[in-house]
Amino acid sequence: MRRGTRLVRRWGGKTWTVEVTEHGYLFEARHYASLSSIAREITGAHWSGPRYFGLHNGKTKVVGGSAALAKGRTHAQR
Repeated sequence: MRRGTRLVRRWGGKTWTVEVTEHGYLFEARHYASLSSIAREITGAHWSGPRYFGLHNGKTKVVGGSAALAKGRTHAQR
């Protein structure tokens, strides 16, 4: 992913945004080395970060340098 890309995910009634940086990811004014650690922060459970943000299942739409997860429930939300 290119630096500056934004990953957007709805979870628990809130929209969460992560920005891709040169050395990892920026989430809520803190730097992280992996998306999985961010997914764990958001959900409180172990997730594959790329899968949580829809990067492996074809649900991610990249538009103008940002990636937005298509709305829809995952198995963990049911």
